[in-house]
Amino acid sequence: MFDIGWSELVLIGVVALIAIGPKELPGVLRMVGQWMGKARKMAAEFQGQFQEAMREAEMADLKKSFDEVKEAATGFNPLSSLQKDVSDALRVDALDKPAETPTTTAVEPPATSIEAPVTPTTPEAPTPATFMEAEAHAAANEPLAITREVEQAQVAQDTAPSEAIKDAKAS
Repeated sequence: MFDIGWSELVLIGVVALIAIGPKELPGVLRMVGQWMGKARKMAAEFQGQFQEAMREAEMADLKKSFDEVKEAATGFNPLSSLQKDVSDALRVDALDKPAETPTTTAVEPPATSIEAPVTPTTPEAPTPATFMEAEAHAAANEPLAITREVEQAQVAQDTAPSEAIKDAKAS
């Protein structure tokens, strides 16, 4: 704490002996010792109160984090969430409804070709006549319908017949 060596203590003792006198020096030293004891006691009490306040603050933080973990643990029930997922997966009425398509406003890039956009259509349900027609065309090795890919393949057939056949078969 204080850096007082033996030489400084001897000098303080000589000055006190001269200033106070040998008769009153023991009483003064006793009173200085009591004051030092009181000062140490007050410092220890202050330090203890400070340490206690720090422990209380740490305990409050620890209690707060424990309460947060406890709330998270009580809110999480893996069996109920698993049961909900299974019941959602096994629900049949969701299969009967058509899928909902989200409506988004996406910006389409400008068309570079002159062709009109093709709108998709839903095919008709197959009938027994359709199957007979398909079997007849398959027996004669002719396609059921001419698609754009096949038309393009026939145009390209004039230049390279083998590439057109590969393109038509790939599609």
